[in-house]
Amino acid sequence: MDHSQAPILQALQDYHDSGQLPFTPPGHKQARGVDPRVAAVLGEEVFRSDVLSVGGLDDRSSSGGFLEQAEKLMADAVGAAQTFFSTCGSSLSVKASMLSVAGPHEKLLIGRDAHKSVVAGLVLAGIDPVWVEPQWDEDLHLAHPPSPEAFAAAFAEHPDAKGALVVTPTPYGTCTDLAALARVCHEHGKPLIVDEAWGAHLPFHPDLPTWAMDAGADVCVTSIHKMGSGLEQSSVFHLQGDLIAPELLKERADLFSTTSPSVLVYAALDGWRRQMVEHGHAIYDRTLQLAKSVRASIEAIDGLHVHGRDDFCGHGRAFDADPLQLMVDVSGLGTGGYQVADRLRERHRINVGLADHRRIGVQLTHADDEDTTGRLLEALRELAGHAGELPPAPRLRIPPPAELRLEQAMLPRDAFFGPAEHVPWREAAGRIAAELITPYPPGIPAALPGERLNMEVLDYLHDGRSGGMVVPDAADASLETVRVVA
Repeated sequence: MDHSQAPILQALQDYHDSGQLPFTPPGHKQARGVDPRVAAVLGEEVFRSDVLSVGGLDDRSSSGGFLEQAEKLMADAVGAAQTFFSTCGSSLSVKASMLSVAGPHEKLLIGRDAHKSVVAGLVLAGIDPVWVEPQWDEDLHLAHPPSPEAFAAAFAEHPDAKGALVVTPTPYGTCTDLAALARVCHEHGKPLIVDEAWGAHLPFHPDLPTWAMDAGADVCVTSIHKMGSGLEQSSVFHLQGDLIAPELLKERADLFSTTSPSVLVYAALDGWRRQMVEHGHAIYDRTLQLAKSVRASIEAIDGLHVHGRDDFCGHGRAFDADPLQLMVDVSGLGTGGYQVADRLRERHRINVGLADHRRIGVQLTHADDEDTTGRLLEALRELAGHAGELPPAPRLRIPPPAELRLEQAMLPRDAFFGPAEHVPWREAAGRIAAELITPYPPGIPAALPGERLNMEVLDYLHDGRSGGMVVPDAADASLETVRVVA
């Protein structure tokens, strides 16, 4: 296929060139109705390209097929059989994928380190989750994706499960052996869904972890805005094989999709695909070399350590790790990741993508260069040089996995929509959660609807909040009370 083409971008340019006059939404009419104070911040060009997807770029029968052409080019670029664009983020794409595999009261094997969007899919569809345990690193106090062997054991115990879902890479950049996991699923005749939200860049360089389609996954969901050049909310989901019908996947996506998709998001997706096909390998040659240099420079700063494959990969740990995800252990400075993240933002206007009790996570992308990384290194050196001024590390006990793992006592849907009440958090142990309680980042629920709470998890959440953890989705943001099944 001719990847020099970007059909949505070209159609948008043609729309501008033809001088069309819309009597349709959006109501700002290509910026003419925008408050000048808004345009001063956002720019008029944003509004000029915010046009109606069908009425603006195509006729009423969509005979131009610009979106379809762009999706076919994306599929060809990454080696998928079919690709769908989403302007509602990978949260939509994951839900659509789940509902194309399992329905109400049907089982789906899911890694327990799944994002809260997966739990939302369980609540909406009434799917019965069979949780598969991540691989816990007792020394580093973090979880890597579940192993293929863990999924094989789950299939043996639940042969009626309709398929499997795994998150890889994790927000920490670690990956499971997807090829082996795909074989496990296909030996049972079941599809594999991969939530690869952090893997938009993986198809475009051989020195990056193997991406889901190359590994044999049936559906792969990718957030282009995370590691690519898409606008926020841009997502694609790819399909291959014959275990999921494409019309079924599209039908399920339509349940959640907006009928007013953003042409801005579509156009950026289209242009990013062209950029990656034409220049991606060279771009990531440079980016990978930059990441290697930055890792070495951070490692040379007293009190800091950058986790690499030696820390994250091996027996009982991850299979692979993304070198562009720099996980920096700051515990050698006598402080915690939450405190360092706050200091970097307040003192240096630098925002990190992830923070926990002992680490910060820095995502490098193709957009970074010596200037951006130089500013980061300067800030980290300043921080290390004034370590004595930093708040002490939070006194946070991380319970072992056996204490953190909760019993799934009810279907998530039944607990979420059933009668509920609020109880003081110290009285919630033994009760069934009726809400999501999700530390951010990275957005992996510590407790979800239908799970029976224990004191270890409640103490962990309360201690974590006092130590800098953010829990934005709890019904009571203070966590003084918890919403439980009545």
